Formats: sequence, C-alpha cells, structure tokens
Amino acid sequence: MQVEEIGKLERRVSLVLPLADIEKEVETRLKRLSRTVRMSGFRPGKVPMKIVAQQYRFQVQNEVMGERVTTAFNSAVEEHKLRVAGTPNFSAKPQAEEQSGNVAFDVSFEVYPEVIIGSLEGVEIERPTAAVGEAEVDHTIEILQNQRVHFHAKGEAGEHGESGGSDAAADGDRVTVDFVGTLAGVPFEGGTAQDFAFVIGEKRMLPEFEQAVLGLKAGDSKTFDLTFPEDYQGKDVAGKTVQFAVTVKKLEWPHKPAVDAEFAASLGIADGDLAKMRADIRLNLEREVRKRLESRTKERVMNALIAASQLELPRALVEAEVKRLIEMTRNDMRERGMKVEDMPFPADLFQAQAERRVRLGLILAELVKNQGLEAKPEQIKAHVEDFAQSYENPTEVVRWYFADRSRLSEVEALVLEQNVVNYVLEHAKVKDVPVDFDELMGNAPR
Repeated sequence: MQVEEIGKLERRVSLVLPLADIEKEVETRLKRLSRTVRMSGFRPGKVPMKIVAQQYRFQVQNEVMGERVTTAFNSAVEEHKLRVAGTPNFSAKPQAEEQSGNVAFDVSFEVYPEVIIGSLEGVEIERPTAAVGEAEVDHTIEILQNQRVHFHAKGEAGEHGESGGSDAAADGDRVTVDFVGTLAGVPFEGGTAQDFAFVIGEKRMLPEFEQAVLGLKAGDSKTFDLTFPEDYQGKDVAGKTVQFAVTVKKLEWPHKPAVDAEFAASLGIADGDLAKMRADIRLNLEREVRKRLESRTKERVMNALIAASQLELPRALVEAEVKRLIEMTRNDMRERGMKVEDMPFPADLFQAQAERRVRLGLILAELVKNQGLEAKPEQIKAHVEDFAQSYENPTEVVRWYFADRSRLSEVEALVLEQNVVNYVLEHAKVKDVPVDFDELMGNAPR
C-alpha cells in the first residue's frame, strides 16, 4: 500500500477491500441480530432471516464497511509511521474492471509538519520588570479610597459636614443635568438627556462640556457652543459645531473615606489593623504584578519562538481551531445575555488567531518533546497552591482542583507553558527592562 504525496502536508492512500469478506461479516452479524431482534407479529428470536436482512442489511453493511475501512487505514498509518493531523476524508472509488469483487476507497488526509526550531542563542528578549514599594502601596490605597467615594448635596449639612467651600460645580463634583444639543437649531440624535449624572474630571464627557459646567450652581442654566472631534463616533455631528443648552438639577461633592480602622475593615481586615491592611495590599500587589509580568514575558517568548521556527500549518488543524474559537465566542456572548442564534460569525475574523494558536501548539509540543519540559506533579501542585493563596480558604481551592482531572489539565498546560518560557529565557539573550507600575496595572497616571 503506497502513500501518495499530493501536497506539502497532504497525503492520499488507496484501500482495496474484498467484498466477500465484508459480506461474510454482514451475514454473521445479521444472524446474531436475528436471535434478539423484536418485530411485531413474531416471537423474539423467531423473525425470519429474510425479513431481518430487509430491515437491517443496509445499516449493518455500513457498520462493517466503516470498521473495515478504518482498520485498513489505521494499519496503513502504522505501517508508514504517519502522524495524521485532523480527520481523514474517505471517498469510495468507482469499481474498475480489474477490481471486480472488491470495494476501493481513497483516503486523503494531512500529516503533522516537521517543526524546525532555530538556535535561541542569538534571540534577544526584553523581559519587563517592576517593583512594589511603599509608593505603590500608597497609590493602591488611594485608588481603593476613590472607589469608595460617596457624594453629598453641596450646601447641605450631612454626616460629613457641608461641602466646606463654594456651592458652585468644581472638579470632582457629581452633577446631574438636563441638556439639549442642536445642530443648526435642530436637535440631533443622542444630543438630549434628562437627569444625566457625571463626575467632573472623569472624562466621560467631552472636555468642552465639562468646562462649561464648571462654576454653575444647582438651578443654573447655560447655553454654549461645542465642536465635536473629527473622529467622533456620531457621524452626523463629527467635526461640526453644535449648541448645547444645559440645566444643573443637582450638585454633589465627593467625600473620600479616611484611611482608618473602618476603612481597613471594609477591605476584609477584621480587627481594622492598618499595618496588616498594608501588608495584605502589598502581598496582593506583588502577586498581581508577578502575574502580569509573566504574561508579558510569555507573550514575548512566544513571539520569539514563532520568529525562530519554520513549519507548515495543517489546514485541518487551523479549520478545527477556527470552529473552536467561534464556539467559544458564541458561548461567551450567550452567557452575557446576548442572542447569538442568528448572529453571523465569519471564519476569517478568527483565522489569524487560529493560525497563531496552532503554530504555537506545534512549536511547544516539539520543544517539550525534545527538551523534556513536561509538567511535573510537584510543579502542578505548587502552581495550584500559589493560585489558591488569593482566596479566603486556600485549602478548599486546592481540594477543588485536585478533585477533577480536567481542572488539573488546565493547570498542567499553564505549567508546561511556563517550563517552555523558562527554557527559552535560559538560552536567549535576555534584557531586563523596567516598566511603569501604573501602565502595567492599567491605572490612571499619577
């Protein structure tokens, strides 16, 4: 049995099976079936073979044919030591004169490519670094304070006193307004709202709108011109000058909670110990910083591996990955409450991502096999235990992971990737490059 090359990765084999052998097996199975088959008007096991054959021959023939073809194909794969990528395609061949008494199939399929990973010694990788110090802890506490800001009406006495200053709108205040926007005297779509609240300085509104509201008091009205940016999402008004009429209905000042025992308790520190609070924040920051740095480093390592490797991509694997990504996207959108039944998911939108994932999968598999980078049990255990530390009851989290093999498989894949990253970093030229803490964490600049 010969294997025909019809492309770089495409192969084809022809299978010839004796019909007599297939028919013999079909008859054997029909006889076996006749002993148990139930049919109206006959006692069990007494249905005539002719009727059994009429009812079940086609089904049994397909079963036997499928098994024999699959067995023959698997034998050919084993004989020629082929690594089949994806699902093979079976097609029956027309009967030729010399093949009388036989049935023939062509099986086309792809094989896994040869993966050539070049030398890593000349590869340069910038590894991001960031430190967590007292300044970073202070900044994080400030962010936590801002997340817990609450508002009081300006000029009214409350549990935290009055505004302590002017009763006019200032930076940081929350204003509730009615507004109407017009273009050439005609209201435009999306330019009108009632009881619309925003915080001055949060940049939810265009800077000119916020600037116009500054200094107004509750009950004040103002009309002003505003020019939308050229790239504004509302195409009808992009780049055009409109007029807004705005009325301030409510004005509130922000109260930021003090960093005290009550604040610490709100973060889960039962006794309100500020030192313990800072230690916890620092520990969580260090864990999160490490995770983000590892993610960025892994991305750069994977890019370096792709650049250093040569391989052909099996089309079948890419197509299967595209389908998997589409299904993942569909399920994610469905879980978010979106109706996706009639929503199109063009395959080309996922093509590049699928190709990258398949390429990396093949490269990593080759590197793991050649360098013995498999995830070891102790590594998996350590990874689970480290991850569990971010939860209130780490022991329960560890138990949850080890109770299900599929969950551990996910951890195993992460450990394996980290083993590859460590291997590449050991053999490449690595340059540590500090990154800005706020940029790394996605914080607003200080």
